[in-house]
Amino acid sequence: MSTHLPNTNNIFIRLNQSPFRRKFHLQNKDLEYIADKGNNIIRQHAENFIRLRLAPAFIANDGKQTPMRGHPVFIAQHATATCCRSCLLKWHKIEKERELTLEEQTYIVNIIMKWINNQKS
Repeated sequence: MSTHLPNTNNIFIRLNQSPFRRKFHLQNKDLEYIADKGNNIIRQHAENFIRLRLAPAFIANDGKQTPMRGHPVFIAQHATATCCRSCLLKWHKIEKERELTLEEQTYIVNIIMKWINNQKS
């Protein structure tokens, strides 16, 4: 099933209007970690986190599966409202209670990586 995904530019405009989403920023230790690992490894981490923690149809701890700190991708997920299926529904119009398609997972990872790269500037 193919889902109509939001335009990435529009989603960042909307996210920037949210005081909660705007409060997330990468700290120096996060930026150092990204510089040390490189974008390709960080993207792989994001792909794994999304596949394991967000893509399944049913998540027992939905809304609590993404820590607020500990990895730059986790912070990016909260900043981009890709942290749980409820936020995916509210912000990205991606339905709950079904497995995420590969297209949706790629969209989410791209949003996360765009936010991370914007933080590095």
